[in-house]
Amino acid sequence: MNKKYIVRLTGEERRELETLVKKGTAQAYRIKHANILLAVDSDGPGWTDEETRAAYRCHLNTVINVRQRFVEQGVEGAIERKRRNEPARKPILDGEKEARLIAVACTRPPEGRARWTLEMLADELVALKVVDSISGQTVRRTLKKMSLSRI
Repeated sequence: MNKKYIVRLTGEERRELETLVKKGTAQAYRIKHANILLAVDSDGPGWTDEETRAAYRCHLNTVINVRQRFVEQGVEGAIERKRRNEPARKPILDGEKEARLIAVACTRPPEGRARWTLEMLADELVALKVVDSISGQTVRRTLKKMSLSRI
């Protein structure tokens, strides 16, 4: 099988990766990626992707992706995890919705209450159609981020 991305480590890169592996104090994924690079080095052992996958008990795509990131981004790019362009979840409250939450929290609490509860604030945001649904904990985190209390 012809490989599209061929790993050729320089002496300095090899020493750096070997040191990372021998110390064993880095995150497990970094050590695994360093071991993968050392194994697939065509000037070194030159293992196939399948041999490397079996030896380090990872998915074949991991080996292929580490190999590709090494060629495109270098050693640091290969041993680090791939960064997301966007967060996995969009935040429920953006700046405008946070402002509405703060405005509601600063108003008088409902009749018969001394202060707003987190659940009451969440219910009020839903009632005002600021958001479709929101938990009290999301309200708490937002107020804490803004250094506000519920009084």
